[in-house]
Formats: sequence, C-alpha cells, structure tokens
Amino acid sequence: MILVTGGTGFLGRHLIPALCQRGDRVKVFSRQPERAAWLKRYPSLDLVQGDLQDAAAVRRAADGCRYIIHAGGLFRFWGPSEAFEQTNVQGAEHVMRAALDVGAERMIHVSTAAVIGQPDPDAVLDETTPVRPVDPYQRSKWRAEQIAQRYFQEQGLPVVVLRPGAYYGPLGRYAFNRLFFRDPLRGIIMQVDGGRHIIFPAYISDVVQGVLLALEKGTAGEVYNICGDWISHKEAFDIICQEANLHWPRLQIPGWVGIFAARVLEGLAVITRKEPFWPINLRSYVYNNWRVSSDKARRELGFKPTTFREGARRTLAWYRAGQPDHLPELECS
Repeated sequence: MILVTGGTGFLGRHLIPALCQRGDRVKVFSRQPERAAWLKRYPSLDLVQGDLQDAAAVRRAADGCRYIIHAGGLFRFWGPSEAFEQTNVQGAEHVMRAALDVGAERMIHVSTAAVIGQPDPDAVLDETTPVRPVDPYQRSKWRAEQIAQRYFQEQGLPVVVLRPGAYYGPLGRYAFNRLFFRDPLRGIIMQVDGGRHIIFPAYISDVVQGVLLALEKGTAGEVYNICGDWISHKEAFDIICQEANLHWPRLQIPGWVGIFAARVLEGLAVITRKEPFWPINLRSYVYNNWRVSSDKARRELGFKPTTFREGARRTLAWYRAGQPDHLPELECS
C-alpha cells in the first residue's frame, strides 16, 4: 500500500493514475476528496479525509502503508507566512513521524528546486548548491527538507528528497502554466528584461517519472533535482508561439517596471484580499537564472526528461481540447 499526500493537486492528478496503472494499491490523503470528482474513475483507491496539520489524521492514514509519497503542501506566490508554516513545515513533521511510526520502507519527500531562492546568475545549480530561500514558500519548503533529513539522520527513516523544477503540463492552471501558456493564448506575453533570464521547467509527467524512479532506485538521505533542460524566457515563448501559431506582440518590460507594478498590485491586494496578477514574490523565479541540473537523477535514477518543445505541444493540445479535467491516457486499464 502506498500513501500519497497531495493526491488531488496538480502532481497528484498525474501521479495517482500512474501508480494505479502499475497495479499499486493506493491510499489518498486529502482535505476535501469529495471535491475531486475525477477520483471516482479509480474505485480501487482508498480515500482518507484529513488535514496535514492534524497529526492524528496523518498517522491513521499511514496505517498499513509500506511506502509514503509526501506531495502535499501549499504553493502560492502570495499569502501569510503562517499558512506556509502550518501546511508545509508542520505537515512535513507529521508525515515523517507517521512514516517512522508505521515502519515505512521508503519515504519520498517532494520539495522544490526553488529552495535555492537566490541563485548565482552564472552558476549551474546542483544538489550541493547553497540554499538561500527568499520568500515564505521557499523558506517553508527548506524547513520541511531539513525535517526530512533530520528523521533520516537521527531516526533512520529511509527518506529520499526530490526537488522538481517549475511544474507545467496538462491539468495545470497556476504559476508556469498561467505565465507561459494561458496568458499567451489570450494575447498577454510579458517578456521581462528581453527574456534573457533562465527558467527551470519540469514537465509534470517527468515529475511523476522522478517519483516512481525514486521509489525503486533512490538512495535514502539523498536529494535529486528533477527538471528538464533549462531555457531562457525568450526561447520558451518562441517555442510556445511557434507551436500554437501565435503572433501577438510581446510586451517588453524592464525589470524595474515589473517590480514597481508588483509593489502597486501588492498594495491593492491588501484591500481586495486576493492574490495580485503579478505578486512581488514572482521576482525570485522571473528575475534569476535558474540553471538547474538534473544530471544526478539522470545518472543514478535513469531519469529521462521530456524536451520543452514536446512538453509544450502536449500542454497546448490540452488547452485546445478545452482544458478537460481528465486525460484519456491517464485512465487505468
């Protein structure tokens, strides 16, 4: 039995079908599983309702599970630090403790390459790169990683940490998908500083591949970056516009203008209490060079990432199909 936290999120929408197709018995831990109608397509799933902040609920969910994949968490570019602390940090503590209590044979902790926070503009970023998180989400994910490593070092919990890049692909509606797919498809292409900065895309099926490989081959206590090849913003927009046959003009935004606009929008968000269109925390992702290397995962796990052009084609096909809430290829046989 495999317990998956975050099974109704973007990654979970792809991971759960992949596990079912392998023939695994899967237990999904979710706050509101009744809102995920697509789960009904998998009648063999065990659904457990609960919150990561509830240690007792997490412990009950872990009963009978040999493997645990902790993919749950809060990811936003905006919000109070306390929310990230409660879900990402306390949640990780509860999951690790439950895994230890039930004697889990393998624990996969899904972190993020974004914990690096402020990368050296000229460096290649691998698993040894110093970590300098700069926003509440990044800090919470780094603290969660430290908890996972503490359970490995002090308690012998067989934890493998994965650091995916920026998720994109079918079924995604936030972050990379919005900035590089949804907005361009509706005529909004904002190219900051000429598009020279580097992004670290991770096609969602590749993240699933990384999880499955880590279950089989990952070394306890190790960290693995799970990313495709890095690419500049301009190159990404070039590929997407070519594949989607888009000819919109690109709004060229000097870096300082983007920062100024973000601060204004953040001020308005205090009144509206809604995430602004361009949150200030985007600057860590948009204004840096994220040359994230997945060489270790390729070498030790056999990880084989999808090219960005192919990932973009599949993502655009989903948009053209009307953004269905499920993909036929994800059905269990």
